[in-house]
Amino acid sequence: MAEPDLDAPLSRTAASAAVADIGWRYLLGALAVSVPVRSLAQGSAVAAAAVAAGGADADGHLRVDLRADRVELSVQDRGAGGVTGRDTALAQRIAAAVAALGLTPAGSVTAESPRPVQALEVAIDAIDVPAIQPFWKAVLGYADEAGGGGPSCAIVDPAGQLPALWFQQMDAPRPQRNRVHFDITVAHDEAEPRVRAALAAGGRLVDDSHARAFWVLADAEGNEVCVCTWTDRDEREQ
Repeated sequence: MAEPDLDAPLSRTAASAAVADIGWRYLLGALAVSVPVRSLAQGSAVAAAAVAAGGADADGHLRVDLRADRVELSVQDRGAGGVTGRDTALAQRIAAAVAALGLTPAGSVTAESPRPVQALEVAIDAIDVPAIQPFWKAVLGYADEAGGGGPSCAIVDPAGQLPALWFQQMDAPRPQRNRVHFDITVAHDEAEPRVRAALAAGGRLVDDSHARAFWVLADAEGNEVCVCTWTDRDEREQ
């Protein structure tokens, strides 16, 4: 029987299921977890344990954001811009290494954690995407998303620190409507509580026809934001 190809891309459903029981969450294109710590010294120990657990895979798959109160870890095939079986195995090893330090992940929803894992993207609606994308790459110092390239793909911060920027094709100009909006991607079990909280804070629901992949919300003046998850996207692509 042939061995499974660890570098084959996983479906969103498979990637999410592979890490659900270790406290990690699948965001769009990456596995992520936040580990609360009491100091930079303890955070450094978490980072070191994660790197050691990653072994030869760490450089090409692991990203670490170290703070005095938490360490945020994400795993992704950085060259391909997606999640593979190698990434889920790496997340499992890192989870075991963190547990050996006596630490546990933060909760995946706002009710359990003041800062659950999430990822921010900015979207620009445009009539002629190829005409404006080079400007945004130049002014932000961005590059094509790994594994992508071209107007249909996002552009990203090469350091992985600032939000990704992507372009949504417009059919006709909309001068009386904002053409830049945020996409906030959260864990699948955080999305509906986040939507409810935003509506309770004065927002309004613009469109939920694509839920649970995303909900379109707006503030009191009509500025829009999408609350996004990986959920139901595999089925929509079949």
